[in-house]
Amino acid sequence: MTQTTLLQYEAPWPVHALDWCKSTAPGHQSRPRSAFRLGIASFTEDYRNRIAIVGLQDERVLVEDDYTDYPDFVTLVEANHGYPATNLQWQPASASGFPWTGKAPAAELLATTGDALRVWEYFGDAPPASSAYVGRQPTGGGHRLTLKTALSGQSKVQSQSTGPPLTSFSWNEKAPSLVVTSSIDTTCTVWNIDTSTAITQLIAHDREVYDVAWLPGSTDIFVSVGADGSPSLEHSTILYETPAPKSGPPPASASSRLPTSPLLRIAFNPADSNYIQVIELRGHRAQVNSMGWRDDCQVLLWDLATYTQTATSPRTANSRLNSPRPDVKKRVVSDPIMAYSASSEGMTMNTGHSTAPGEWLAIASGKSIKALKV
Repeated sequence: MTQTTLLQYEAPWPVHALDWCKSTAPGHQSRPRSAFRLGIASFTEDYRNRIAIVGLQDERVLVEDDYTDYPDFVTLVEANHGYPATNLQWQPASASGFPWTGKAPAAELLATTGDALRVWEYFGDAPPASSAYVGRQPTGGGHRLTLKTALSGQSKVQSQSTGPPLTSFSWNEKAPSLVVTSSIDTTCTVWNIDTSTAITQLIAHDREVYDVAWLPGSTDIFVSVGADGSPSLEHSTILYETPAPKSGPPPASASSRLPTSPLLRIAFNPADSNYIQVIELRGHRAQVNSMGWRDDCQVLLWDLATYTQTATSPRTANSRLNSPRPDVKKRVVSDPIMAYSASSEGMTMNTGHSTAPGEWLAIASGKSIKALKV
């Protein structure tokens, strides 16, 4: 008998967003593998998108590679979502001990963004019911996924009655009632999802805001990135800006900035918040009239521990956020420690914290989801 290193699931639709559950199921704290669940969201070009929760049919598949009596993952419950979800996240692990006023004790929370910030309550009261049809995965059972609230506030910079589309969000781990969203209307909004109210809305960028992330350990500082090519720190310091092209059109006026490449995603290093990872989209020098994805269908895993341990600046609890030491020479990390190749394009990735932090990695490629043990 060999230990499992790969688990698979086939969704009925293309998967765009996914996230591992971050805590054990209520009432099952003695079963750490009860956290081995994924929230997933579809991407179809219509108003019939879905979100679903998938979980293990039998926990023995984690330790027995030759255990084939059941599928690895099965659909526990699903719900309509309308427009595609731009982001999907389970509640932080700290949410299980938070003093909620508007949440059922047995419920776990999920959140999604799209045309609004939606908060969902998931109840996993019973194992999935078995199916009487050969080849059909069981669904339903005692599992329920219900919409708790949908938040879409008035924009500071647009006059329409409904809120503008939301591109992403970040869930605060220290105070899980706080969620900050980013929008195409240049704003970021901080919400209290326990009271379903907007705390504040900030004009964070000159153009669309694509992603946002809370500073680890903070309830009042977050970082955002957008089409103007610079992550800003609320409220508001430019931490980094993509370099302007050396040979390009001059600015329209003396007060305007040179064009820079958009930044699409941002994430803090969980081990050292002095480090921020961003994804840059290389810009064009003229109007863009068409675009397409090019994907080499690979997942590369890098170990940056030896590169960040000697380059961080001293940081104390009161220093909030420091930049790396300016006298440290930049290093180039060229070789990943692990690589995985998929069979189709359009991959989405999410790290897992199910049985041990970082032990499993989930990737979605088309309709296929694979969980890889690292």
